[in-house]
Amino acid sequence: QVQLVESGGGLVQPGGSLRLSCAASGSIFRPFVMGWHRQAPGKQRELVAGIGGGGSANYADSVKGRFTISRDNAKNTVYLQMNSLKPEDTAVYYCNLVLRGVPWWGQGTQVTVSS
Repeated sequence: QVQLVESGGGLVQPGGSLRLSCAASGSIFRPFVMGWHRQAPGKQRELVAGIGGGGSANYADSVKGRFTISRDNAKNTVYLQMNSLKPEDTAVYYCNLVLRGVPWWGQGTQVTVSS
């Protein structure tokens, strides 16, 4: 079993910043990929950013240049620094870990961008 605990969501004005964190625990062994997905009301869940064990990252086109994903392997934690937030970034953000092809999900954290 793998447990993922997210934190850092909230309400922010357009142009503001938030930092999400996700700590993984349980039966974890490297290598594994971690990432962030999001789901807005009425829309499908989409990949925001992912990062491999060596630090290689990929981003959705909609967040490139604004969001940065990073990880601390010693703490089994992944972060998502979100800058220049837009109303369209409003969604529930889910942490994701893929271990031997099996995905695990956090409970989600709400991010609302509104004035």
